Amino acid sequence: MITTGLNFNKWGEYSKEIRKRVINPKHQGEITEEYAEKLYSRIIVTELDADLYDDAIKLFWAVDNNENILDAKFKSFGRDLTVSVYDIMTELCIDKSIDEVSKLTKMDLEKALRDDENTPSVPADTMEVFELAIAVIKKAIRNYKGVTIDSFSDDYVICDCARVTLGEIKKVIEEENITRVEDLVNSTKAGAFCKSCLKPGGLEEKEIYLVDIIKELNEKRQRNQESIENGQEGAFETLSKEKQISIIEEVLDEDVRPMLLMDGGNMEILDIVESSPHLDLYIRYLGACNGCSAGSSGTLYAIESILQRKVYENLRVLPI
Repeated sequence: MITTGLNFNKWGEYSKEIRKRVINPKHQGEITEEYAEKLYSRIIVTELDADLYDDAIKLFWAVDNNENILDAKFKSFGRDLTVSVYDIMTELCIDKSIDEVSKLTKMDLEKALRDDENTPSVPADTMEVFELAIAVIKKAIRNYKGVTIDSFSDDYVICDCARVTLGEIKKVIEEENITRVEDLVNSTKAGAFCKSCLKPGGLEEKEIYLVDIIKELNEKRQRNQESIENGQEGAFETLSKEKQISIIEEVLDEDVRPMLLMDGGNMEILDIVESSPHLDLYIRYLGACNGCSAGSSGTLYAIESILQRKVYENLRVLPI
């Protein structure tokens, strides 16, 4: 586990910029769905788990149709050095494209916290905290691109050291009702050796990590349980097409159509099609919305964001 507190015995070895952000971080907070919709963007929320790191962090991005990060915020229960590093990390994401942010390194963050270009901002033995900031960026990019366990076949090798596949991982999680990554490592030996597949920040970057698989399967269990408790036969993706469309229509009538009607427009559902890991909702704009440029950008993202929040997180809205 990485220790992320600031050693006040070395206070003079930290830059003034770090000390300033410890006391008064600029970008601490959160981005709400409503705020993201006003920016004609969608919200990407990413977390690093406190069980695996010394500090939990939640990163918020508002991303527009051109893959630009219009705004960013972070929430952390950490202190001292973590706050200043997460603050500068968040700042360096704002007004950059996803591609530009993907190229940020821990040295970029460290240099951005220097008082002058030749004097390091932190003592050499505290550089690990910058790796956490880069880890959350990489996870946020995976979230944005929709990389989930459903994106990979069951024979995809998760752990090269132990030669454990995704199918084997999922089977063990289901049969042993595993909810913690430590128990998964003990049962499968995946992540027990070089640890690259365990979580971001290891010897080798991976497309998907054990912590992601555990979290995603736990969330699916929770959604299924909530569906049962709400009287549904199963999760949204398992409902009949007619039932799915009926649920979507209710949300559209309440949260979307009033907005469209105010501008002389409307919309209709044409079809809903499974396209794993997504469900694609095909719509047609009516009235003033037909041919409006916002129908493929701001309005579209607002509709999609509402439906993803209220109906199904992997729903895509495709206008025809």
